[in-house]
Amino acid sequence: MKKRIAAICFPELIINRMIRKQPELGEMPFAFARTERGARVIISANKLSQQKGVRSGMTVADGKAIVPELRLFDYKPEEIQKILSALAEWCIRFSPQVAVDFPDGLLVDAIGCTHLWGGEKNYLADIQQRFDTFGYTIQTAMADTIGTAWAVSRYGASGTIVPPGKQAEFLFNLPAIALRPENLALERLEKLGLKTIGSFMNMPRTALLRRFGKGLLTRLGQAMGDEPEILDPVKVVAPYEERLPCLEPIRTAKGIEIGMKMLLEMLCQRLGNESKGLRKCELHCYRIDGQIKKIETGTSRPSRNPVHLFRLFEQEIQKIAPGLGIELFVLTAPIVEPLSVIQDALWSVSATDEVSVAELLDRLAGKVGAKSIHRYLPAEHHWPEYSVKESAALTESTAIEWRTDLPRPLHLLKVPEPIEVSVPVPDYPPMLFRYKGLVHNVKKADGPERIEQEWWIEAGLFRDYYCIEDELGARYWLFRAGEYGSGNARWFVHGFFA
Repeated sequence: MKKRIAAICFPELIINRMIRKQPELGEMPFAFARTERGARVIISANKLSQQKGVRSGMTVADGKAIVPELRLFDYKPEEIQKILSALAEWCIRFSPQVAVDFPDGLLVDAIGCTHLWGGEKNYLADIQQRFDTFGYTIQTAMADTIGTAWAVSRYGASGTIVPPGKQAEFLFNLPAIALRPENLALERLEKLGLKTIGSFMNMPRTALLRRFGKGLLTRLGQAMGDEPEILDPVKVVAPYEERLPCLEPIRTAKGIEIGMKMLLEMLCQRLGNESKGLRKCELHCYRIDGQIKKIETGTSRPSRNPVHLFRLFEQEIQKIAPGLGIELFVLTAPIVEPLSVIQDALWSVSATDEVSVAELLDRLAGKVGAKSIHRYLPAEHHWPEYSVKESAALTESTAIEWRTDLPRPLHLLKVPEPIEVSVPVPDYPPMLFRYKGLVHNVKKADGPERIEQEWWIEAGLFRDYYCIEDELGARYWLFRAGEYGSGNARWFVHGFFA
């Protein structure tokens, strides 16, 4: 399938952006400048400045001489990149694939999208109208190739639609620079008087290669569709994504719920066809004022039950501010896992205990946050901080069981914390210890239990652990690292008992 590329050019991007941020600048001359070869040079000037004689490429000194009240701002390419990236994300409402065309444009893969606007003409007209409303001056064009769309949007009439296969006809009278050639090739073309694309596009390819190099041939081939040119979208399209454009802007929570249910039905049906279930789901709401609202949820096991998934989103929907209205919903499943047909039947016919627990945890996570719920399993390590691992799924199991023959604290610190102790003789538990500025007198103690690190993981000192109870009845898990005779012995607190 051939592509249909919409090119959007912003001839006054940073000027428009600055006026949006500071509307009062619309009534005064200003320009952007940067240092080139030791001199400050004007890169872009607003229309008022241009009317008074200020031009791009002019030194700041000359510009100030012409317009003494000229206000100057620093030209920062990285800021332009950020602006274009933000505009590209906003344009995802027009197509899933939008690329930044630095330094002054965007490229949109419009194939399969224009019919939602009633055709390519209405599609470009809507883009034009939206950017006009936001205060951006743009020029647009649509063609089969990136090269032709780019050339016509900048050197042809804005809003031009190049019919499929008619690239040569629309490129013929455009200047040679519209092909985006290298500077050396462009200079040679000008010296030979080949000022338009039509003046050399039908020449033998061997002659063009010999005189102007491979770069010009590549650009010509890309514009004509004979050479590939790849679009690099700002956001990779998720493999599992459903889009729902709205004929009228949605402003109510009920409307958002209806849209959510429709998208979940479509997404779950597709997941069912491929025997998969989602673990994470995101909803992006594109508002007509340019803002994008996002909510997300996750599941403890793969799911494609639209009723259950809607319940997870139900609490989050209330947080969406529709503003003037939402015109596009995009539902994506960035994380999916296999889910067999047998499992799917169990979910829809008779919910098992495991499934019920999983769905309960999902609902709780939606209220208190997924980071508040954890499941831990034993790991095959002796070192206490490595003997426990966090599990992300209810069905995960391990080859070993929890150790119950020796006492272990309910709360284990991720990193042991050093303490000061008083010990009567080596290998005895401490009589007292100081932890976080408080002194604890030891009333009861049990130990030592020696634990050593696995030699194939890391060499280090052994630990002697003690269960300690202080005068208030609080119980701690302390250890001494190393022997006293080595001079390296240190004491730590590693956990707390209930």
